[in-house]
Amino acid sequence: MKSIISTFLLLVVLTGCVKERQTGADLKVGDSLPDFEVTMNDGIVMSDDSLKRSVSVVMFFHTSCGDCQQVLPQMQQVYDEYIDKGVLFAFISREDSGSSVASFWKEKGLNMPYSAQTDRKVYEKFARERIPRVYICEKGGIIRYIHTDNPVPSYDDLRNSLESLIH
Repeated sequence: MKSIISTFLLLVVLTGCVKERQTGADLKVGDSLPDFEVTMNDGIVMSDDSLKRSVSVVMFFHTSCGDCQQVLPQMQQVYDEYIDKGVLFAFISREDSGSSVASFWKEKGLNMPYSAQTDRKVYEKFARERIPRVYICEKGGIIRYIHTDNPVPSYDDLRNSLESLIH
């Protein structure tokens, strides 16, 4: 009887771990956007549901990250080129204050809407580590491309990923 109870408890514990891993981070190509909602600096609320309406881009960054500093101006070019083509964008900071992001945006001449997050709550729904992270999703919220810091994506990499989904 002890062994049956022990086996049952072990199965319950293992099932709990599997579920925990499945709800954890490190999304892959083919996964759906996780449930999330952020308010952008322009007051618009972006969520997984709103991003599913169109091809979308979600980028996580920190203003003191060198690779992020390299990618953000390229993302501005991508944003400028694709915002009028119906692509939706969510630029979300990871542990970065609103004043830091606003200052960086002003210094670099960026005008993309962003959501400054002072913690990792939203980020951890997507990944455990590494920024920048750029998720490019098809309509319906399925992730088709993930660009990180290895290698840092070029403008052409980002543009090619988007072009494959909008044509």
